[in-house]
Amino acid sequence: MVYCGKPSRGCQMCRTRRIKCDETKPTCNQCAKSRRQCPGYMDDFDLMFRNETKATERRAQRANKKALAQKAEKQDSPLNDASSTSSSSTASSSSPVSVKTPSSWVATSPGFSIEEQARCHFISHFILMPKDGRTVGHMDFVLPLLKQEGPDSHIQHAFNACALTTNAALQNKESQQSDASLAAVLLLGMFENISAKQISSFNWGSHIDGAVQLVKARGRKQTKTRVGKQLFIAVRTLMSVYCLTASEAPAMGAEWWLEDTVFSKTAVVIQRLMIKTSELRAQITQIIDTLTKTPENIELMHDIIRKAKAIDQEVFAWQEKQTKSEEWNYRTVVPWEDSVVNGDYARSEVFPGRVDVYNDIWIGSVANSARTVRLILHSAIVRCTAWVCSPADYRTTPEYANAARVCGNAITDIIASVPYFLGWHLKRKDISDNTNFGTFACGEEDSAKGLAGYLVTWPLTCVISQDYATDAQRAWVLGRLRMIGSDLGVRYALAMSQLQMRVPSMMIQRDTYTISHRAMVGHGFEKLVAARLAPRSAGYALNPQQQWEAMQKMKADEGKAKLMEKLTKNATDDGAQRAAQRWLRL
Repeated sequence: MVYCGKPSRGCQMCRTRRIKCDETKPTCNQCAKSRRQCPGYMDDFDLMFRNETKATERRAQRANKKALAQKAEKQDSPLNDASSTSSSSTASSSSPVSVKTPSSWVATSPGFSIEEQARCHFISHFILMPKDGRTVGHMDFVLPLLKQEGPDSHIQHAFNACALTTNAALQNKESQQSDASLAAVLLLGMFENISAKQISSFNWGSHIDGAVQLVKARGRKQTKTRVGKQLFIAVRTLMSVYCLTASEAPAMGAEWWLEDTVFSKTAVVIQRLMIKTSELRAQITQIIDTLTKTPENIELMHDIIRKAKAIDQEVFAWQEKQTKSEEWNYRTVVPWEDSVVNGDYARSEVFPGRVDVYNDIWIGSVANSARTVRLILHSAIVRCTAWVCSPADYRTTPEYANAARVCGNAITDIIASVPYFLGWHLKRKDISDNTNFGTFACGEEDSAKGLAGYLVTWPLTCVISQDYATDAQRAWVLGRLRMIGSDLGVRYALAMSQLQMRVPSMMIQRDTYTISHRAMVGHGFEKLVAARLAPRSAGYALNPQQQWEAMQKMKADEGKAKLMEKLTKNATDDGAQRAAQRWLRL
């Protein structure tokens, strides 16, 4: 059961007959006229979450093929012992999992069903445990909830969706606001990320919207329990990333999401700045799309630029502070590495330059979030500057020069972190013996993990879309995204690699096409209305003002079409066009 957007509210009979229902209560008039018995209406929650069992099952089976193809390397202990011990040992977040089972044997161990093998593979690759209460886990609330709710619960079916298949979820109205229901929605959202190798099937945002609605309905009381607080933080993190990507302001505002829910005082600073940045980006798009270029609006845009610069300074100050922290600062293990053979960057594990490692993949993920926020902020600053200085070339401004420097450094730092996330250091005993990776719910930390690839995909997607990235960097990042999708099973990395997004240049082009067919700003309002209402010229269907506006709109539509073609030229997915329209907000 997944959140699918706004559905029909008609009665079941009219929906089956594919006709418009007048929604009369208790019996619709369409059924009465045709002398049919009206079956009534679904409630709002059932409308929001609709069954997609078969489609989900097919996607899950395809997503699990890679796991089933792995070769067995070693066999230490039975799956059931590992699963039960892992579940019981995770009841407390402060105690690390003591039982370890190799992650590579699960696909071919004799005596276990495909479902059991898939569950073990998912636990060992995607469920990260908190470390001594100092770091945040990932989906670690799943194991105690699975044990608590039992084998036929909706969270068990959602968990099976991530591992292999699902049958039902979120149907019991009494449990709609339970921890297990919210965890099920988050699991299904993660399933979409793991399984969606085409943009058209990438419905992650739908699950985020569903999770946010559940969090809102649950209220502040949910943060009073340990699992409830973990779930709240998980939704907040995903919502922050989604809003940044979609240029949308988060529901309820920043303070509602941050009040009394601090797990890590260090990490929450970045989450707050992520939310503020998404609010600012949404405001920028609204101004550009709705306001004309007047002295008052130009000053408003200057004010937004100042706010963006202030947020960027906060991020920079946070980064500087972490360089003095032994726990949060990264460590450069290789000052220079160049493993590129014959100029084939896409196949190289390391981009020419340094390699950094962190104390935990969660810490590394927060550090990359800070870098990504700076990329987004400086793209927004340049976009606003282009609007203000048009028709002059924005690339001659100090803001553009500063953005090129800051974004170039952020790209270098993100790229230097990627080999660590993708397990490169595990092949180097001199490095791996002195490097922490993370505590997973089962399996050994001796191989690349799907979760690490999942966490680094968003920063890599932002890097590959930057105007300031070099062709060599893009080729290398594209290779890493394909590796994450094919080798680690995070299919949405393949979907993200299909679009040829470039920011801020494409957003600036988009803004130009959006406003180019508006009425000329030089006219006063009264004169403009009079010009539009003037009689048409002899022999023409439109008057001169209407002709000018029609011509400008035609040019704008042509420009948008060319921009869409550029963005989706290498995409093999039919949904790429819709995704591009959504991201460019055309």
